[in-house]
Amino acid sequence: MSMAVVGLIAGMALGFAGYFGGFGAFLLVAALGAIGFVVGRVLDGDLEPGDFFRRPSERDDRRR
Repeated sequence: MSMAVVGLIAGMALGFAGYFGGFGAFLLVAALGAIGFVVGRVLDGDLEPGDFFRRPSERDDRRR
């Protein structure tokens, strides 16, 4: 599935949440979507949990 289709689906989900549930539901769906995205990237191996806790200088040293 292309990233354009994923973006379309996410945008539609946020639109429906905002229309039917109000701004609070919109924020909840956006926050849960962001959390799900990060968890998915960690499970795919694209991110490591330690990446969120290291300083930028430590990240650069690890990748070299």
